[in-house]
Amino acid sequence: MELNVRVLCRPELSSALQLAGVQVTAAADAAQATQRLKQWAADSTVGMVLVDDGLYRGLGEELLRRLDRQGLPVVASFPAAQFDRAAVADEVVLEILRQAIGYRVRPR
Repeated sequence: MELNVRVLCRPELSSALQLAGVQVTAAADAAQATQRLKQWAADSTVGMVLVDDGLYRGLGEELLRRLDRQGLPVVASFPAAQFDRAAVADEVVLEILRQAIGYRVRPR
């Protein structure tokens, strides 16, 4: 039997992960993440669930212990970037400049 990998992350991260070719489900908070994880735990075709660490920390010890005893799906967290709008905008502009002039401009 072939098992599937699922990715659970916050909405602001979902687009970037989808661009990487991963099937992603977005959850706005730990309550939504918990609900989705419980659904996947009952699905015998799900073998692994990757959860962004912001959501993972809110899942609750009892659920994680139960899933650990169950064996499948394996649930693992991954570090998710924290974005500051100003910093992201600066990086985008700097990258455009680098591509246009062929030189990395340093911010002040």
